[in-house]
Amino acid sequence: MDYLLENVPKALDRSLEGLNRVAVIVRSMKEFAHPDQTEMTTVDLNQAIQSTLIIARNEYKYVADVLTDYGEIPQVICHGGDVNQVILNILVNAAHAIGDVVRGTTAKGQITVRTHRDEDAVVVRISDTGGGIPDTVRTRIFDPFFTTKEVGKGTGQGLAIAR
Repeated sequence: MDYLLENVPKALDRSLEGLNRVAVIVRSMKEFAHPDQTEMTTVDLNQAIQSTLIIARNEYKYVADVLTDYGEIPQVICHGGDVNQVILNILVNAAHAIGDVVRGTTAKGQITVRTHRDEDAVVVRISDTGGGIPDTVRTRIFDPFFTTKEVGKGTGQGLAIAR
């Protein structure tokens, strides 16, 4: 009985934490997956980015910490699902670039996501501490099927889709 009294509350607390994490992921997936919208709608980009970060977490959690700096921005009219997909592709590329730099170490890189208003425009900036894009391939990064990854890794579609 003493064992149960000591361990059951801890187990219930961990179960509730797990359920809360699952609920956050499911909510994020619902927000992320805008089913094939043919018309543009108003989107809260800060919330869209936050949902996408939750979806992408498994790609970056072991290699990078994420810093967000969400500015006061208005909602924008766009295809929300397309914007989420672009942000996801860029985050995955950032995580992979950082992974290449920190591989074999205990170090972690950083992905920074900022939003702000610039006159009549809303700006989203994503930066990372990966190795960067070599000058020799910079002009090709948006070409379909172009990848700097080894054979069997990467499809070369992420940035082409983002563009």
